[in-house]
Formats: sequence, C-alpha cells, structure tokens
Amino acid sequence: MKVRVGREVLAEAVGWVARGLPSRPSVPILAGMVVEAGDGQVTLSGFDYESSAQVSVAAEVADDGRFLVSGRLLSDICRSMPRDSVDLSGDATRVQVSSGSSRFVLHTLPLNEYPALPEVPAASGVVAGDVFARAVAQVVSAAGRDDTLPVFTGIRVEIRGATISLLATDRYRLAVRTFPWEPLDPDGEANALVPAKLLSDVAKAMAGHELTLALGSTRTGDGLIGFEGGGRRATSRLIDGDFPRVRSLIPAEGAITSTVTVDTATLVEAVKRVALVAERTAPVRVTFADGTATLDAGNGEEAQASESVEATLTGEPVVAGFNAGYLLDGLASLGAPIAHFAFTQPTKPINLTGLRSPDDSPAADSAYILMPMRLPN
Repeated sequence: MKVRVGREVLAEAVGWVARGLPSRPSVPILAGMVVEAGDGQVTLSGFDYESSAQVSVAAEVADDGRFLVSGRLLSDICRSMPRDSVDLSGDATRVQVSSGSSRFVLHTLPLNEYPALPEVPAASGVVAGDVFARAVAQVVSAAGRDDTLPVFTGIRVEIRGATISLLATDRYRLAVRTFPWEPLDPDGEANALVPAKLLSDVAKAMAGHELTLALGSTRTGDGLIGFEGGGRRATSRLIDGDFPRVRSLIPAEGAITSTVTVDTATLVEAVKRVALVAERTAPVRVTFADGTATLDAGNGEEAQASESVEATLTGEPVVAGFNAGYLLDGLASLGAPIAHFAFTQPTKPINLTGLRSPDDSPAADSAYILMPMRLPN
C-alpha cells in the first residue's frame, strides 16, 4: 500500500471509527481498524460484534492495499501529525505513517482473524441529516447511563408512516421529538430501541447529508439498524427489552392548571448560578408568582443563593423543586428563545417545551417531561 491523505480529513475519519471501538475488547483483535486503499479513496472500518462504523475519504492512491492496525493508536497518531497531508505505506506485517519529518511504524494485526462487517439492511427511507441530528440532540440527554439497566440507555425509534418519533428516559425525565421523513412504505410501522451513544455519534457525523435509515428484523435478539450518508455507514444491534410506556406521563392539555413562559437564556444563567450552592441530590426551589420566577438553593447551615428572573404566569402560582442538572439539560434541548412550562400539580410531571415568540403555542411534536423533586419542609 502507498497512499496520501489530507491530515484533517484522515484524522476526523479515523477518529470517528475509533470512537466506536471497545476500550477493553473481549477479543484483542476487535481493537483493530481495517484500512483499505483503492479506487482513489481510503476506507476505514471497525466492528465489535454489536456495532460497526465505516467511512471512505478521497485519497491519492499509488498502490492498493489492505491492513489491520490498532484503531485508537492510529487515531492518536493522525491527530498529532505536523503537516497538511499524511502518507500511509507498508506491507502485510508493518505500516509506516508519516508526515513531514514525523514517522511512525506500526505492526499490523492478523487481518484474516478480523470479523466481516454486517450487511446494512434494506433501506427503509431517507431523512435530512440536519433534522435527524437536531431531533437526536433534543432527546439524548434524557437517556440513562447505567449499563445495568440497558433498556434505559437506548433511544426508542417509532416509525409511523411519514413520521418518526424518538423517545428517551432515565426514569426521572422523558424527552420526545417527532419529525417527518420519506419512507419507502408510506404505511409502514416499526419500533426499535437503539443505543443512545451510537445514535448520537451517527447523527452528529451525518448531519448535513441525506441520511438513509435501514431497519432490519425487530424480532427479539435479531434486530439490526443501519445508517448511511456522507460517505459513512454504521450499523448497530438493537437493545433487547421492552421500553416503558411513557407517553402517559405527558400532561393532557385539559389537565394543565398553570403555564409559565420565561426567557430561556436568562433562566439558564440563573439556574447555573444558584446551583453552585446546591448539593448534588438537593433540589433547586423555583417559585413562579407575581411576574417572576424565584430560584432558591442551599440551606441555613450551609451557603444559600437566591435569584429572580422575569416570567409570565397564567393560572395559579406554583412552587416546584427541580434537579438542577436535569433542568439545564431540558432548557438546552429546547433550541428556542422562550421556555414554556406546563403544570398540572406541583408534584406531577411537568412538560417543558420551547417557543419562538410569546404568541406561539407549544408544539405538539416535542416534549421534555421533568419529574419534580420533593421539597424540604
């Protein structure tokens, strides 16, 4: 093999594939990355039996070739190169990575022991990459991070004809986002539970390109989802388990007793300041009344903080306790200048949505549901 690739292009591509490689693989060979040169491009691939990633970038190919090397090491090397281009050359046993006067020699791994990448299922439809990336970003913060509860670490993908809904919950909050797409089957319906981290990485990498979504069989233990766009492709096994029925947590419009609108950026800064004195498990008290939202944190024995911001209240005054981190995640997910809170009762789930202007109505295609925290007497 002998090939030259732009440093930034190569570093970004190698880094994306390397992020999906296991840090402690069950089989050492799975820490490898396949590098293949031919037809004016370099293709990089990784697979750990659960998910796969592959990307192709343009290159000056003098000699075709294919080898397997440590993926994370190759990523670190490519990022550190001093010049605008990187040269890859070598044979079946050793590969040289060079740029300017900087040279690294890597020993290859046995390519014949590396598993074949799974085939991407047949395409189910296409969606604008920017729309998909924005929707995933709005829900991913609500996904759980406890691997002992795998169902909560996924994002549920619900396909209903020409719309897709994404749902994520960690049992303390719920995020929902619905958006249009172009399915091959206009009447098709399907559900899939996809690892949240993979879905987030795919959405970011393929934003700006038309994204093809491919959903395979959803039978227990046999499900596979695939994504293709912008010269990249990725697959993942679906999470096996029943996602909880969480839509009932979204307050019905007729049950809402109070609503509040407040400037999103102003509230974010106020929460960050007040939360400095709040213990990790202690709530931030928010009182919505008399045209203000008053935030309080801390207790009499330790530091205390209080701040008020302008707010518009419709209905009865409300006092509620929030986990500061969850509230900040919800506000960050809105992507709108005005935050809209809908309350039924102070101890019941609260719906947080974004408004473009004070005259807008809350959109039905998104929701961020917060479970309030119990306030001390």
